[in-house]
Amino acid sequence: MTVTVELFAMLSQAVNAREVTITLPDGATVGQLLSHLPKTYPALAPLLASVSVAVNMSYAMVDDILTENDQIALIPPVSGG
Repeated sequence: MTVTVELFAMLSQAVNAREVTITLPDGATVGQLLSHLPKTYPALAPLLASVSVAVNMSYAMVDDILTENDQIALIPPVSGG
């Protein structure tokens, strides 16, 4: 399956794109997506440890299963002051 992942802030800057397309096996999990991303986009590797993942506008866990039409977003930590 092919999924599109939206990237925000430092994540989009790291790959110079607002979204990336990744091919994963059917039934892949959020954890598998996170493991696969640095293989295709090495600049994301140091940033992924602190991101949250949203699937269809809800926060997801690493064992959640993805489907072809899911809306996936990687959300970096937010700081304020």
